[in-house]
Amino acid sequence: MKITFNIFSILIFLCTIHSVSAQYGNGYGNGYGSGRGNGMNQMGAMSQRSEPEKPKETPPEEIVANYMEEMKPALSLDELQALAISNVLVESVKAQGRISKLNLPQEDLMTEYKLLSESTDKKINDFLNKDQKEKYLTFKEDMKKPKKSKSKDKKK
Repeated sequence: MKITFNIFSILIFLCTIHSVSAQYGNGYGNGYGSGRGNGMNQMGAMSQRSEPEKPKETPPEEIVANYMEEMKPALSLDELQALAISNVLVESVKAQGRISKLNLPQEDLMTEYKLLSESTDKKINDFLNKDQKEKYLTFKEDMKKPKKSKSKDKKK
């Protein structure tokens, strides 16, 4: 009788542990508990949900290639000039990325960006002839202006 009682007690104890364990995600599905179960699976799923997805950064080369598509015909650049200016612009975009990651006050960031812009313009101007320098100033001004969308042109 005592042996039967002990076996019965152990079975009840084991069943109780199993049902408690299931509440914490160790048994059935994700469970209802504090999320301590299932090790990496559940914790991994929780961290994926809580972290916002970071937008993929566009590589500097792609940014510069798009810019050069407009700049090359506007300034009548030859291939050597286009290559040299592309290299300068890639370095400038990379430097902008480094500057943006600095923990500086807004005013200091603007100063750094302005210095970088002036340095980049000076390097670009070194590759241009007199006519191209004038076109470059006009091109920069045009790039600052917002472009009109095609849908507005169609409505007129």
